[in-house]
Amino acid sequence: MFGFLKSRTQSASPIKTLSPSEIHDLMASTAITLVDVREPNEFQAERIPGAINVPLSQLHAQADLVPKDKPVILHCLSGGRSRTALDLCARMGLPVDTHMGGGISAWKAAGLPVRR
Repeated sequence: MFGFLKSRTQSASPIKTLSPSEIHDLMASTAITLVDVREPNEFQAERIPGAINVPLSQLHAQADLVPKDKPVILHCLSGGRSRTALDLCARMGLPVDTHMGGGISAWKAAGLPVRR
């Protein structure tokens, strides 16, 4: 749907994975919306500035919270839940096919900011 993400993929699979630094750059230019699919208590304890929270456990019921006006990238703690959320988005017909490899753990390991 949004061509600039295709050129940044690390895999030829339908699921696209971006690095924390790529996502940080895209967020700085407001080109994307980062959606944290962790549970609300995890999000409140520690989150990436600018991310919104739509928990995987509530994604189906809260699909209307997923923005449709620009590309959406999902993330979680380490990448597992965001991959599951990508599958769910595909089944629900949402145009979301990209996640952050390694989740917020990789984000922190890269020295990028978190809000507590």
